[in-house]
Amino acid sequence: MEKELRFKKEDLMDFVVRYMSKLGVPEEDAKIVGEVLISADLRGVESHGLLRLGSYYGSRISKDYIDPTTPFKIISETPTTALIDGGNGCGQVVSFKAMQMAIAKAKKFGLSAITVNNSNHFGIAGYYSMMALEHGMIGICMTNSQPLVAPTYGKTAVMGTNPISVAAPSQKEYPFVLDMATSAVAYGKIQLYDKKNEKIPLGWGIDEDGLVTDDPTKIKPGGHGALLPLGGMEITAGYKGFGLAIVVEILCSILSGGNYLTQVGSPSKPEPTGVSHFFMAINIETFRPLIDFKTQLDDMMTLLKNSPLAVDRDEILVAGQREFEYANYNNINGVPLIKPIVDDLIKEGEKVGVFFPIEKVLKNN
Repeated sequence: MEKELRFKKEDLMDFVVRYMSKLGVPEEDAKIVGEVLISADLRGVESHGLLRLGSYYGSRISKDYIDPTTPFKIISETPTTALIDGGNGCGQVVSFKAMQMAIAKAKKFGLSAITVNNSNHFGIAGYYSMMALEHGMIGICMTNSQPLVAPTYGKTAVMGTNPISVAAPSQKEYPFVLDMATSAVAYGKIQLYDKKNEKIPLGWGIDEDGLVTDDPTKIKPGGHGALLPLGGMEITAGYKGFGLAIVVEILCSILSGGNYLTQVGSPSKPEPTGVSHFFMAINIETFRPLIDFKTQLDDMMTLLKNSPLAVDRDEILVAGQREFEYANYNNINGVPLIKPIVDDLIKEGEKVGVFFPIEKVLKNN
């Protein structure tokens, strides 16, 4: 088990802003990037947190593969819809703006859907769906991604992990927040296991021959193995994850006219990745009183959690519960980062002349 270090959120945010600013990202945009990445670490989704700051975002921006100014523009718009060109900029920035637009339109017209093309990786999908919660809305977010997943019966990665997130507000219970890849696991988790020098669970991926493997080093972008769809092999209904991945492609890339499947570029190559996103906001008050919705959702989640437990199980967890519990704990005790990630952040900061605040590690470590 790697040593875990903890830092105050504001210290990490300060580092991200200074780091991204050195790369030409405007300060306000850098804050958006920082919020999304740090929120992942706070919620226990370390595969999409600061692990990726230098390895993905910093690397591509410094090589001019991503435009740090994110010059997005609206291609078409109606009162309830819009298509946005992400300008090959920071995925977090255009996604934050797109979800803001969806929420504003839903306030006026009940619901709204926004598509984005020509973008890049945007972090955790749940960040954007959860933006709708404070406005009494249901938030929906999807994105396609570089090919990392083999279709059922295939052995070559042709689909992205293509996550789906849905967030719904509650009254007393934690909000319902589903944030899931349509692959058996997000590729960031493969990277994390590799960094920890640990074996991955069987059913997460296959090697270059299409055989199930527990070795994370045998699953690499570019034809060296692949992730399996959600559900794994056919016998465990992996074809359902395969189908969901294509639904994401339709709503993100085909609806927006963006890149799809193997057209989506690799982060290690100079051409734009051409990632596409989909955002939707549903104004609950245009259907029924918000308090009634929240109360009924509370009741439904209570019924689920109070249903009979399996042998040797202590609790039924509803989507989002564990992440909210992690965030509550980490907001008090500090943002957790394993030492290899901290070491990488120190090195990445040194590359651009920004020092990581290692001296501010919380003393209870």
